[in-house]
Amino acid sequence: MIDEPSDAELVARAAAGSEPAFRALYRAYVRPVYWIAHGLLGDVRDAEEVAQETFSTAWRKLAQLELASDSALPWLATICRNVAANRIRVRRRERENVAGALDDRQPDTVDVEQQVIDRALAARIAQEVDRLSDTDRRIFALCVADGHAYAAAADELGIPQGSVRNRLSRIRTRLRAVVREEAR
Repeated sequence: MIDEPSDAELVARAAAGSEPAFRALYRAYVRPVYWIAHGLLGDVRDAEEVAQETFSTAWRKLAQLELASDSALPWLATICRNVAANRIRVRRRERENVAGALDDRQPDTVDVEQQVIDRALAARIAQEVDRLSDTDRRIFALCVADGHAYAAAADELGIPQGSVRNRLSRIRTRLRAVVREEAR
């Protein structure tokens, strides 16, 4: 049986420039490093890139490494976490920049047809709301437009909460039918 070199021996050889020793460390720890990265990032491609960058960084820092345990994994895991944290910060900055750029942009075109359809639908819904009884119109205004809870609307109108809930359900069903009808 061939004795496998310890991580300390592999690190010492790799620090002296031995590519086979570093390759042995890579083969031994690439999967755990990948899964650490994947757990932090949740993305396969990013995890693969972070794992590769972890070993690239490890190669550059081998000369300064004093292995504190029998395994190189804690050291590699620390590098991996730092690289992943950098990746997360870059992603966050990119999202913020993209969101800011999108907010500043004006729409390229104005869809006049869609605006006319939206306006016509809003008018049709308003017309249907006008056809509601006074109580139903007030329930609609309180619960939908003003965002009141059923109980608050019931208290204001002096009717049971269950009545508000049932009437609002019927109102919504009626308005959904109008929207479906207009969509045809």
